[in-house]
Amino acid sequence: MYQAEVVDVTSEIAISAAKLSYEKKLPMADSLILMTARMNGAVLWTQDSDFQNFEDVKYFNKK
Repeated sequence: MYQAEVVDVTSEIAISAAKLSYEKKLPMADSLILMTARMNGAVLWTQDSDFQNFEDVKYFNKK
């Protein structure tokens, strides 16, 4: 079963995402996704290779 929750992007998330984007050379949209997950205690599962070097992201290769 899938669970989802819609959350607002707060100024705290946006500012943290901008810093992450700059520091890690990560696209801003990806930074927003990651920071939203982190700040809401969610696990980010993805096949997007931009996330493969983040320890708190569950990355798996496309087959």
